[in-house]
Amino acid sequence: MAKMLKLSSRIQCDVLIVGAGGAGLRCAAHILEKRPGTNIIAVTKVSHPQKSHTSTAQGGLAAVDPRDVMDKPIYHMFDTWKGSDCMADQDVVRKIVDAAWEEIVWLENKGMHFTRDEEGRLSKRTFGGHTVRFGEASAFRAVFEADRTGKGIMDNTWGEALKSGVTFLNQTILTELLLQGDRCIGAVLFMEKPGEFVAVSAKATVLATGGCGQVFRVTTNCRQNTGDAHAVALQADLPLMDMEAVQFHPTGIVGPGILASETLRSVGGILRNKNLEPFMEKYAPKMKELAPRDLVARAIETEIREGRGILNPDHNIEHVWIDLRHLSDYIHDVQIPEVSGFFKQFMNLNPREQLCPVRPSNHYQMGGIPTTAFGEVQKSPETIVLGLFAAGECGCASFHGFNRLGTNSILELITMGRFVGERVILQLDEAPAPIPTDAGDKSFSQFAAYLELKEKENVEQIREEIRHVMTENVGVFRTEDGLKKAIQTLAASKEKLNEAGLRCRDMRMNQELIQLWELDNLLRVSLVIAQGALRRRESRGGHARIDYPERKNEFNDHTLAYMRDFGKISFSHRSVNMSIFEAGGENCEKFGMIERKY
Repeated sequence: MAKMLKLSSRIQCDVLIVGAGGAGLRCAAHILEKRPGTNIIAVTKVSHPQKSHTSTAQGGLAAVDPRDVMDKPIYHMFDTWKGSDCMADQDVVRKIVDAAWEEIVWLENKGMHFTRDEEGRLSKRTFGGHTVRFGEASAFRAVFEADRTGKGIMDNTWGEALKSGVTFLNQTILTELLLQGDRCIGAVLFMEKPGEFVAVSAKATVLATGGCGQVFRVTTNCRQNTGDAHAVALQADLPLMDMEAVQFHPTGIVGPGILASETLRSVGGILRNKNLEPFMEKYAPKMKELAPRDLVARAIETEIREGRGILNPDHNIEHVWIDLRHLSDYIHDVQIPEVSGFFKQFMNLNPREQLCPVRPSNHYQMGGIPTTAFGEVQKSPETIVLGLFAAGECGCASFHGFNRLGTNSILELITMGRFVGERVILQLDEAPAPIPTDAGDKSFSQFAAYLELKEKENVEQIREEIRHVMTENVGVFRTEDGLKKAIQTLAASKEKLNEAGLRCRDMRMNQELIQLWELDNLLRVSLVIAQGALRRRESRGGHARIDYPERKNEFNDHTLAYMRDFGKISFSHRSVNMSIFEAGGENCEKFGMIERKY
């Protein structure tokens, strides 16, 4: 069967960008600003770039205005370091925070409609964990476009890419990286509509495919977030870093798990248990609802575990309330119109008059494909893969460490997208490498195996088993026994996958085939997450072990996991960069291994 599959064409370009969300398109826009005429191909898994997950980002992006007399970049750096539970790389933190306001100016100059106050200045809101004067008071640091900031970013970056002549390949997936030693020379793609494989030669290849939230049953992530670049990187013998660091957003709408933005708490929403008690003061006496997400998520889960949750009769799941009834009509109409609409649409509730049910929902992957501060993919801490870059949620320069502060995600998207663009430009004068004769062989073997399966097991049932066991055992709270159970289930699910099959074996627009490939990706990524969580016997940020509740210095390194073949995992580590602390000087003590209280 593998011999029957072949490349339909071989394409050459200057830059191949896999993923057409905020990070990928910001990268493309920067390259084309500095080097007009660059031949860029942008690949997106979905039917249109505007369907990218970036479009769903709601609350805003953090950036310190140089004219702000209250705020300073050093405060934002401190908040990010403390929020990360002392696991963010400080060179990356400094680089992104220092570049943040430039990106706000760039977006506004390109036409983004940031919300403004009555005096015409950019409005700012506070988010969990963002403070001034090293934790003394909440910082108003996040600029926003109502509660659909990601959509504003996509409108602008997509417009810039279109205007500059980027070629888009929609409904196309990455199946194989083309590597020659420690150099990437392009990739193999599968175009869903014609059912054809294409090899692309590129001077630079940028991975910007987003996260892997579909690993979990209840998630704020879009349907397409199945860890595709993560799985392809593993198969290319590249590592994934800190995959056990998973963020669960405190306020997912009960049932669908859709994000109820942190904006709700920043504008004054109050979390209440079944007795209508506002409980966050017990867990974060100073910051209460505006504590970092991992802390708030654990607080909600603790309230539920201790019997103070509310059972939702429609979904048979326990939750707490978020109370928005006391907020003004202006806030509902101007600042949170979309999220208010979600409660009306999905729960048939009026948040102006009724309590709204929320529970933690998988939200963000802090780990990913390890990179330098410039987005260069690392094969090891000492070795980069020339010509290969990663940005956005699929990459991990480690701006977030083990817990991401709200609004830092889309800040990372646009800054790292630009940084990668700057690095890519340095490679554009190099001659492209020819596509090797064996290009696509790995992809043909993988897809041929799918086509030969006998349909003894149901793909959707296997997928749900994976997502269920990951949600139950690798969620907000983890234990040794639960993690081992998850690992055993994943191994059994891989065996079942080998007995699954397709009802349709036509390669053209075969969604069953794509779902089978996605399931394979989810299994690989799930196993790395679970094995990393089992190995890390401590609690840190979004990784909370009930059996090891304290942070331990012996785990002060990043986890690197290699798994070319399923189940055969080897671990290594990368040191956390503490350059701000090590440089000394004023306030350097704030960037040591500090205690994390709010």
